Amino acid sequence: MDTTDPDISFDADGVCSHCHRYERVARQRLIPSEQRKLQLDALVEQIRAAGKGKQYDCIIGVSGGVDSTYVAWLVKNLGLRPLAVHLDNGWNSELAVANIEKTLKTLGIDLYTHVIDWEEFRDLQISFLKASTPDGEVPTDHAIFALLYEMAARHGIRYVITGTNVTTEALLPEKWGYGYFDWRYVKDVHRRFGTAKLSTYPHFSLLRLFQHMFLRRIRLVSILNYIDYDKQQAMDVLQNKLGWIYYGGKHYESIYTRFYQAYLLPRKFDIDKRKAHYSTLICSGQMTREQALAGLREPVYPAHLLEQDRVYTIKKLGLTNEQFESVMRAPNKTFLDYRTSHKFFEWAKGIVNKTRQYIG
Repeated sequence: MDTTDPDISFDADGVCSHCHRYERVARQRLIPSEQRKLQLDALVEQIRAAGKGKQYDCIIGVSGGVDSTYVAWLVKNLGLRPLAVHLDNGWNSELAVANIEKTLKTLGIDLYTHVIDWEEFRDLQISFLKASTPDGEVPTDHAIFALLYEMAARHGIRYVITGTNVTTEALLPEKWGYGYFDWRYVKDVHRRFGTAKLSTYPHFSLLRLFQHMFLRRIRLVSILNYIDYDKQQAMDVLQNKLGWIYYGGKHYESIYTRFYQAYLLPRKFDIDKRKAHYSTLICSGQMTREQALAGLREPVYPAHLLEQDRVYTIKKLGLTNEQFESVMRAPNKTFLDYRTSHKFFEWAKGIVNKTRQYIG
């Protein structure tokens, strides 16, 4: 991590800032083991009460990946009535689609799929490639959260249950992945490099976020922080109970994510996201350092499949090889080179962290 994260630091004992951050975040967000059942039961009752008389009592996002699929299995087993929401951004792998279909059919969960306008979205993805920052998946992530809020508001639902969690994804350097809540950042990148108008792209401003959170009282719940969430055990459950099939890497259910994390990030930014993913699993006791180092010695993805993804991605985006190579050669930047609401979010985060206690 110290070779690619510009903000990492070490204390006098050689412990890095990410390990300290994990301990801090775990204290703030993970429900203590002795309180988990009590607080999970209380949360479920709150969700049921808020959804009384409605067709659904919560919204869940589904991608076909481990975390979101396990959330679907968990909430159904808790007796909740979720509406599953999926953003089709044009990059779904066949395996991801199959996983979603099998999961929701087996569990009896209704699905709403939003198919994004491809020309708008393609233009925004190319804009982020030209912006030359390592957080090029912000267009998808921002649209997903906008869609989840929108569907909750449309159905009068107060709880959006997500697969975000501490034990498997708490550690990610800020300059590797900032911005999925920051519409000002998305808008500025598109203003500089885009050519199409974002007429239908799902998004939310700070004002709209305030309305969702405080006027409609829509709450994002990281339910996996309320349980003893173990990644491998979760995968075993999904494979045995739902016929779910693993797709080869974290978030590799998306062809673009697979290409971006396995091809573009290592070659352009010298970033291997497995370092952050494995570090989190080490901190949560789900992997040893020796296992992580052995994993990093393995190829991030088979070379011939990476080349297939490269050719497919360039063609689907409508780029020439020269245009793509120009992106790869461009000087690297970070979100700090663009207009953002970063200072506001840092201020708000500080306020929340000072007042929160075990909020999922």
